[in-house]
Amino acid sequence: MLGEAKRIYLATRKKHDQLFNTYVMRPLAAGAVALLARTAVTPNQVTLLNLAVFVVAAALLVALPTTSGGLLAVGVLELSYLLDCADGMLARHKQLASKEGHLFDFFTDELKAVLLSGALSVRFFRGGGLGLDAALWPAGDPRFLLAGVVGVAVIASAISLTNFVRRPEISGRETTVSAYYETVAESRPETPAARAAALVTTFLRFLNHYPSHIWAFALAGRLDVFFWIYVLINGLYLARGWLGLLLRFGRA
Repeated sequence: MLGEAKRIYLATRKKHDQLFNTYVMRPLAAGAVALLARTAVTPNQVTLLNLAVFVVAAALLVALPTTSGGLLAVGVLELSYLLDCADGMLARHKQLASKEGHLFDFFTDELKAVLLSGALSVRFFRGGGLGLDAALWPAGDPRFLLAGVVGVAVIASAISLTNFVRRPEISGRETTVSAYYETVAESRPETPAARAAALVTTFLRFLNHYPSHIWAFALAGRLDVFFWIYVLINGLYLARGWLGLLLRFGRA
C-alpha cells in the first residue's frame, strides 16, 4: 500500500507546488488516491465531497467561536483540502484529466475562498476578536459584519480578475488540461532586483495559500489575525491586477 501510494505521489504531483503540499498534503492525498483508485469514485465526485466537507468546516467556524472550536473547524478544513489535492491526482492517475474537471475544481475553490471569508467574519461577530486597528472588538460589533462584506467583495473580485486575465483572449495562451503553472518552465530572474521581487511574490502567494498556515493561526487562537491578512493580501493582488488593466486598457 505504501509503495503504491509513493508511486502515485511521484507520478501525479505538480511540478511547481507549495512546500506544504509537496511534503504534507500530497503524500497524504496519494494514500487516499491509492484507496479511491480501486473504486468507481470519479475525480469530480471527490471534488464535490471536498466542497461538502468545507461547508461543514465553515459551519463549525461560525457555530464554535472558541479556540478549541477553531481547531476543530480548521482540522475539518484541512481534510477538505486533502480531498482537493486528491481529486486532481486521481484524475491524472486514472488518466481522466479534462478541461471541464479542472475548471470545476477551480470553481469550487472560488466558492470556498468566499465562504471562508464570510464564515470568519460571522465567527468574530459572535465571539469578538482583534479588529483592523489591532484593538479588541467585542462580540456583536457590527464592524465585523462590515469587514465580512468588504472581504467577500475583495476576494470575489480577485477571483473574477484571475478568471479574466487567464482567458486566452487576454493571456495569449490557450487553456490546457493541466493548470498553466503545472506545465510551464519557471524562468529564473536574472537581476538582484528581479530576484528580490520574486521572493516577495512567492511569500505573498504563500500567505494567500491559506491551507499552508491557517492551522498555525488556529493553534495560536488568532484566526482573527489570519482573516485580516487574508483579506489584505487579496486586496493587494486586486490592486496590482487593476493597475495592469488600467495600463493596458486605459491608454489612448
